[in-house]
Amino acid sequence: MLTAIDLNSDVGESFGRWRLGDEEILPFVTSVNVACGMHAGDPVHMDEIVGKAHELKLAIGAHPGLPDLQGFGRREINLTPREIETYVLYQVSALNGFAVSRGSSLTHVKPHGALYNMAVIDNRVARAVARGVARAGGHLILVGLPGSCLLQAADTLGLPAAAEAFADRAYNSDGTLVKRGLPGSIIEDPDEAARRALDIALRGTIKSIDGKEISIPAKTICVHGDTPGAVEMARTIRRRLESAGVTLRPLGELAGRAK
Repeated sequence: MLTAIDLNSDVGESFGRWRLGDEEILPFVTSVNVACGMHAGDPVHMDEIVGKAHELKLAIGAHPGLPDLQGFGRREINLTPREIETYVLYQVSALNGFAVSRGSSLTHVKPHGALYNMAVIDNRVARAVARGVARAGGHLILVGLPGSCLLQAADTLGLPAAAEAFADRAYNSDGTLVKRGLPGSIIEDPDEAARRALDIALRGTIKSIDGKEISIPAKTICVHGDTPGAVEMARTIRRRLESAGVTLRPLGELAGRAK
């Protein structure tokens, strides 16, 4: 049973005059994954989020995605491994510049959307992502699904890694995420999300969409900043975890080599 876990959120996904408002979730999490301008975000919002996260002493991570603003990085794009590697390096390095300017530094990298899901099952994509992260900094923790190709690639390159679970997403019985757009793929009820977070933290398990209990040994739990009611969901999850005796700690204090 875990006595400590990280609670992370994908943030900084405003763009130009369009505001998502995901910065309101910051007080309730311990780590943030900041969009780097490819799937969402822009330099102004990157700088703002990094500054707020630094003030709150949150672990700051890069959230690189595919170059697809219109599709919010959730559409698969057939890029070469070289392109994926350099797109990751470019985005992580850009966000790190903002962090350093604030007297902070990056702790981790978590791919976004389609890039994340592709790296779960595709060794070619996973290795390219890991190479980009390694070039940006060998100390950076690579975040991905337990047992994924991405975490295997991190281990191969000697990168620290952290297995992640999702409180607000449904799972297939094989441990992969149910595709967005399918019925039941998004968990919107804060109480249900909190129950799932407790199962992850205390038992290392979660129920799949077909009712099967699956093992999910995670060091960090994600609440998406763009999920409906995300702020209330994060608040509820944090309160329930702490009430159950689970300590919330930033990702950098919990992660190690991938297994």
